[in-house]
Amino acid sequence: MEGLCILLKRVAYPCRLSDLIPRFGRPVSVISLISNDVIDYIYDVHGHRITQWNQDLLNPGALQRYSEAISGKGGPLDNCFGFVDGTVRPISRPNERQRIVYNGHKRVHALKFQSLSLPNGLIGNLFGPVEGRKHDAGMLNDSGLLRDLQQYAYNPAAQAMCIYGDLAYPLRVHLQTPFRRVPLTPLMQDYNEAMSALRISVEWLTSLILLNFLTIKRI
Repeated sequence: MEGLCILLKRVAYPCRLSDLIPRFGRPVSVISLISNDVIDYIYDVHGHRITQWNQDLLNPGALQRYSEAISGKGGPLDNCFGFVDGTVRPISRPNERQRIVYNGHKRVHALKFQSLSLPNGLIGNLFGPVEGRKHDAGMLNDSGLLRDLQQYAYNPAAQAMCIYGDLAYPLRVHLQTPFRRVPLTPLMQDYNEAMSALRISVEWLTSLILLNFLTIKRI
């Protein structure tokens, strides 16, 4: 219980480990070890809730509510419940096998993650890390997310639900993307702009996680 309280205090508000000493009466080294052990325990026991299809979070009723929230914000799709995106996280240049982790698009050595963001601000599914050169479509295939969508992504009326991604992803029943045809008709352009404005939420979510991580690491 004390370890959980230390971790919650650590991540609830940006602070240094030394700021926790007056509350918990332990030295910095001990507080660091305890918080890291609790994080490892949470991931080992509960990591499947975010790395696999979580029926508590992604059941048919919840998918319907998510889609209603998105369409209520002006989304042209009435069956879209979330947004998928690949995130590039730069790393130091490794001494060996540099080309494997080099991302040519961003021109950095990096690791990549795939996240599915929901309109309630939670990550519904997370995959990674993978090598930085991996294409988003390849990461989608490796993650098994599309297979899970085909098996589980239906509302209570058994209608197919979908997620939305950028042009890097293939077009499927359960995965919608912007119109690609050029020139775009006015309706196509309006659709792309409306969905793009909503899809930016996944970028905000990953940016917030990175900001919190950098704040925690700044001791």
